[in-house]
Amino acid sequence: MTTIRHEAEVPLAAAGRRFDQALAEMFPDYSRSRLSGWIKSGAVTLDGAQAPPRQLLRGGEQVRLQVELETEVTSTPEDIALDIVHEDEHLLVLNKPAGLVVHPGAGNPAGTLLNALLHHDPKLAELPRAGIVHRLDKDTSGLMVVAKTLPTYTALVDLLSRHEVERQYEAVVLGTMVAGGTVDEPIGRSMGDRLRQAVRDEEDGKRAVTHYRLRERFRAHSLLQCQLETGRTHQIRVHLAHINHPLVGDPLYGGGLKLPKGASAELIATLRGFRRQALHAEKLSFIHPITGEALSFSAERPADQLALIEALRADLLEHGTDHY
Repeated sequence: MTTIRHEAEVPLAAAGRRFDQALAEMFPDYSRSRLSGWIKSGAVTLDGAQAPPRQLLRGGEQVRLQVELETEVTSTPEDIALDIVHEDEHLLVLNKPAGLVVHPGAGNPAGTLLNALLHHDPKLAELPRAGIVHRLDKDTSGLMVVAKTLPTYTALVDLLSRHEVERQYEAVVLGTMVAGGTVDEPIGRSMGDRLRQAVRDEEDGKRAVTHYRLRERFRAHSLLQCQLETGRTHQIRVHLAHINHPLVGDPLYGGGLKLPKGASAELIATLRGFRRQALHAEKLSFIHPITGEALSFSAERPADQLALIEALRADLLEHGTDHY
């Protein structure tokens, strides 16, 4: 169990401020809600005594914080292989394979990325969601960052909320696009199917922005580079389906089978055999929240997505662009 200890003097400039407000400025490594909870539990004292969060300060008081981090995650550690791209004492970056669920839930109580992380580092059980600050869908592959300490967790959540983590994806979609663009449409839960998200109006949805650029155009498909400005559930999948270019293989958002005229048996077999959304988180860049170092990581496209792209390229080379 990890014990956190801090002692500090309330700045004179904080005179007249509430205890919880001043504490959040004094210890920015921890979230306001967590600090407030520690005040209420007595883990934070003011001049040696417990004080309410709303107590007004005069400045110069002695603050002492001592708390033992309790287990927040009770899932069972499991020896599941992890493809770790980078790891230091504060965080790790991993390349998640398609098919691996991130969090345990209904239908997936075990065998998840969270279970694997707990086996890799048991102390992650002391962090919310075992340090996972963002997620990828089960059948999306690619890069994720995971916090290993509470200050790093707080800082990474803040970086994500301020859109200061660059997340770049590669997607194969239905239809031939002629240029890139931006989809700026709110996203919320679908009214007709709770498993799906949908473009909604501003009152019912949250702001969502996806930038996309055309990399390659095939006879009936396109290869895109996508950049997330926000991070809503299923965002790229929903936005691309909204502009009538759903991801190849997407079972929820209409990525059905589309065959170019005269497609070879090899291409037909490849397209029919691709049974997940063709989406890969290929690049992740951010400023290390503790060291200040600029970090950037890349992950090569997985074998199935590489085979899909090569089959589409071979079809284009064989037929040209005149036959659809």
